[in-house]
Amino acid sequence: MMSGLFIIPVSGIKVGHHTFEFEINKEFFDLFEESEIKDGELIAAVEIDKSSTHLDLDIKISGKVSVSCDRCLEMFDHPVECENRLLVKFGHEKDESDPEIITLPRDEHDLDLRQYLYEFIYLALPIQRIHPDNAEGMSTCDPVMLKKLKEHLVEEDYSTDPRWDELK
Repeated sequence: MMSGLFIIPVSGIKVGHHTFEFEINKEFFDLFEESEIKDGELIAAVEIDKSSTHLDLDIKISGKVSVSCDRCLEMFDHPVECENRLLVKFGHEKDESDPEIITLPRDEHDLDLRQYLYEFIYLALPIQRIHPDNAEGMSTCDPVMLKKLKEHLVEEDYSTDPRWDELK
C-alpha cells in the first residue's frame, strides 16, 4: 500500500502481516524546520506484523538525501540505507520513553511515523559528511573552496622542547 501521509491506520488493519510504502522527498524534510537535510529521494518500506497486543514494525529505508558538505559547504547527495525495528504495544496512555518500544493508547486510531522516519534517516548518516572522492582518489569538493582553505591553513611546529628529550 502506497501512502503519502506517513500514518499507519492502526485500528483499520487486521491481525496479520501488512506492508506499507512511503515516498520521502523535499516536502517531507520541509516539515522539520531545523533539519540539516534539505531534500531527498527515499523509499521507506514498512512491514507490520499485527497481533491483538502489539505491532512489530520492520522499517527499511533506501535512497539519497541532499546535505551540506562539512568541508566545502556545497550541497551533495549522500546515499542512505538503513533498517530499523519498532515495537508498538497497546496500553492505557501514550509512552515514548523507550526509543524502541512505543505505547499507544487503545483509543488512538493512527500511528504517525514522520518523526521516527526522520530520526532513522538522520542517524543513518555519518557524523562527518563530505563529498566522496572520485575514481582517481581526488576530492570532489568545490575546488575554489579547497584553494581558500589551503590558503588559511596554519602549519603547526611540532618540534619538542629539548628538556623533554631525556625522557624519551
